[in-house]
Amino acid sequence: MSRYTSLVSTTVFSCALAALPSAANASSPQWSFGNVSVNYLDWSNGTEKRTATNAAKSDFVYLELEGGMGYSWGEFYGFFDIENPGHDQFDEGSDGKDNLRTAGKVTSHLYLGDTPFSVYLHLYDFRDYGFHSREQDQILGLGYRHTFGNGLWIKPFIGAARVQSSGYTGMNGGMLGWVAGYDFNALGQNFSLTNWHEQTFARDDDYLEQNYVGAKADEIGTNGAVALWWHPTRMLTTGLQYRYSDEKLGSPGQYQNAVIYSLKFNFL
Repeated sequence: MSRYTSLVSTTVFSCALAALPSAANASSPQWSFGNVSVNYLDWSNGTEKRTATNAAKSDFVYLELEGGMGYSWGEFYGFFDIENPGHDQFDEGSDGKDNLRTAGKVTSHLYLGDTPFSVYLHLYDFRDYGFHSREQDQILGLGYRHTFGNGLWIKPFIGAARVQSSGYTGMNGGMLGWVAGYDFNALGQNFSLTNWHEQTFARDDDYLEQNYVGAKADEIGTNGAVALWWHPTRMLTTGLQYRYSDEKLGSPGQYQNAVIYSLKFNFL
């Protein structure tokens, strides 16, 4: 067992023990949500041109299962995506750009007593089956939670990063970021704004050389999305997202952006 794996296991076990009394007193979550969605990601023309020879991008449909829940002692969030459902693992017609792919993420804040601080855990896994490539990012760090008087909430975090991938496995610098949201009413309708943002830094040279196409990426990488959501009914949500990325997604030295059109069916 590596030193990092041992540290993660010890931290999770200690936090679980500390949470047992609260969990026993709160067997039901204080809040929860769950949905399934159909999404269409439309890369900008500029992105498709800039990445044509280095991890080429193509528009795609993806299905997503998403949910989260919160207890008095911690909260959890996760999603699982299937990209290009119905396609072969290697899509001959697109020369691999439209391969069947999967992506999933699980994050958690394990509260540190009654403070706004938390132990932050983050696991992201991406697989492109046609190219036999995979990457799993593992983050362990410190989180924070705050809601402003106007209803805006934000949950920043910072942590050490480890990666397991086709080209490199080991420690990989760190990540800082946040998720944020704001609910509001306009024209008698319910809306919300959300943003998730991840900034990786001090990434390992071997990772940057082996996990990018055509050249070595910069040690700093940017990843995120800003979204506007409309909630016409309790069971239906539709949204428009601006997706942005730089020195990520396999393309070195390139800014990448897209618009995502989403339709969610809320079952929780």
